[in-house]
Amino acid sequence: MAKKATTSKFMQPMQISEELAAVVGRGPMPRTEVTKKIWAYIKKNNLQDKKNRRDILADDKLKVLFKKPKVNMFEMTKLINKHLS
Repeated sequence: MAKKATTSKFMQPMQISEELAAVVGRGPMPRTEVTKKIWAYIKKNNLQDKKNRRDILADDKLKVLFKKPKVNMFEMTKLINKHLS
């Protein structure tokens, strides 16, 4: 019996808010792709704290998403989820 292929929640395309689209581009896209693009943006713009690499220092675009100047990587995921539907 063949198993029916199902798409996990993480792989389902999500609608992206305008604020998030300014960082990762237009959606819809899966959460995994959003996370990948956010990290690429953080690394490209050198936004990880030098002492504690788990902390993200928000530039102007990320401050709109996070509503504060600094978040840790776990908090970041929670805040990004608010911009997906």
